[in-house]
Amino acid sequence: MTKKINRRTFLQSSAALATATISGQGYAQSTSGESPVIGGKFSSPAPIPAKKGPRVVIVGGGWSGLTMAKYLKKTNPKFDVVLLDKNQQFVSCPISNVWMADQVNLDFLTHSYVEAAQNNDYLFLNATALELDRTSKILVTTLGSIKYDYLVVAPGIDYDYNRIGVDNPEDEYALRMNYPAGFSSASEIMAIKHKLHNFKGGTLVLTVPSGNYRCIAAPYERACMAAAIFKKHNIRGKILLLDMNSDIRIKAEGFKKAFAEYYGNIIQYEPSAEINGVRVVDKEIETDFDSYQFDDAVIYPPVRASSIIEEFGLSDESSLQKEAAIDPFKYHLVDDESVYVTGDSRSQPFSKSGNTAHSEARYVAEVISAHADGKQIEWRSPQTMCFSGVRIDPLESMSIIAFYKYDEAEKSFAFDRSHLMDKWNERAGQAGLAWAEGMYRDMFYS
Repeated sequence: MTKKINRRTFLQSSAALATATISGQGYAQSTSGESPVIGGKFSSPAPIPAKKGPRVVIVGGGWSGLTMAKYLKKTNPKFDVVLLDKNQQFVSCPISNVWMADQVNLDFLTHSYVEAAQNNDYLFLNATALELDRTSKILVTTLGSIKYDYLVVAPGIDYDYNRIGVDNPEDEYALRMNYPAGFSSASEIMAIKHKLHNFKGGTLVLTVPSGNYRCIAAPYERACMAAAIFKKHNIRGKILLLDMNSDIRIKAEGFKKAFAEYYGNIIQYEPSAEINGVRVVDKEIETDFDSYQFDDAVIYPPVRASSIIEEFGLSDESSLQKEAAIDPFKYHLVDDESVYVTGDSRSQPFSKSGNTAHSEARYVAEVISAHADGKQIEWRSPQTMCFSGVRIDPLESMSIIAFYKYDEAEKSFAFDRSHLMDKWNERAGQAGLAWAEGMYRDMFYS
């Protein structure tokens, strides 16, 4: 029997179910003033050295967390910094699209948390955060509890399948396993590369989410890289790019030109495709106006802040994407200046990209250091820098650099100055790889 995934009462169940599968872990929030408990027993201390100064614990070893750990120590060497991540090694999401097209090898994306900690004089703990007691300033992990002076939560994103009509856990699991989005884990990225290189022909659907999702240009870049793979390997297939937005969000002229000039017989771009259902068995996506059949798919739903933000009681209840309730200039919780949220779970509408997270974390490291000294610093805009591959062998790319400003009249953030290069070339392709290499060097080496 064909099972249809449709829009039902997700408000009753989505918070509990939205991301349990992708993380493979559960979180529980401590609401009392007592030490957190697991299974009715007080957690024993985590196996790390006794602190030698104010302890800053960072949850999440992505671009934001890694940068934060390094620059907290550089800004204030007295800090005792602990970086926590559930993964044993780092695999970069930025540059993964061009890796799929064999323009770099996997070693380029993969790095050691242990080496990063050794090189930059902080502690690394391969563990998962379980509970948070803000009254006692204790974080409980799978390896024990940690007492903190400051806590930085930088856990990234989770997917919100409810917003494309998926509210059944079994159906969500089927989409995650068969049609992974590829913007959260290394396993997803590897599965998509295998999918592209082994496509047997027909229609491959790629989707672009609405809202503020991770790396605005990346789904369009992925379409170019997928089409380039098809051309290189003579794969007879069509890429149907379903965009939930009314137009390409960034570098629009460049991407449209690339679609037309190089991949006109491969890429079919469909804007305003608001997805409201998926028939998994029938391999069919339903939108407000049409239904689309596919042979295989990479389905990227809208995103939300990592579920740990909500489970720890840090989210803004009015936020559609369940992002953190933080001071927009200082990044600490509105009711707690010892807890900060950075990276893709923060509430500001800045790009959810690697370079943005990196520059933002450097600023917040200074904010925390100043706070520890009883001082304040002026707000500084993060920098968004994004390279998008268009052609391969050799790699040719486009780029954009942007900054932000706060509009006092509108009480909101907006773009300030930007520099767009939407005419792709080999030089920009090499510049993109050099940028990534420089970022990795900065995060992992002293």
